[in-house]
Amino acid sequence: MKRAFVDANVILRFLTKDPPSMAESALKIFEEAKGGKISLLIIPITVAEVVWVLESFYGYPKEKIAETMTQFLSCEGLEVENLDLSLESLNLYFEKNLDFADALLAISALRKRIPTIYSFDQHFNRINGIERMQPGKKTL
Repeated sequence: MKRAFVDANVILRFLTKDPPSMAESALKIFEEAKGGKISLLIIPITVAEVVWVLESFYGYPKEKIAETMTQFLSCEGLEVENLDLSLESLNLYFEKNLDFADALLAISALRKRIPTIYSFDQHFNRINGIERMQPGKKTL
């Protein structure tokens, strides 16, 4: 079976059906993957890009993005690198109202048992188990 990486723009066309001509082409690739003719590889940065575009350009609410992406990433024919990391990050992204990249960072920190994150973003304070340290402040 052929394996290939898939770019965020193909995923976006498939999910948004915009523009229709590109959406139709994207649909064919995902149907081939579902049918076992090809395996499509997706890396976490691609997931982050799709989430960002759905939120910033298309104005989708976080709940819809988290639900849509969770369903999509679980489709047959997709090989999602660190799938569980992406799924857990999507949940945190929605539940704690974070940027997806920050949710990915927080989940990675918790999994690696390095729970300290230097950041100016106070939303990290909402995450159980994460200790946010502000650069420039005393750490001891």
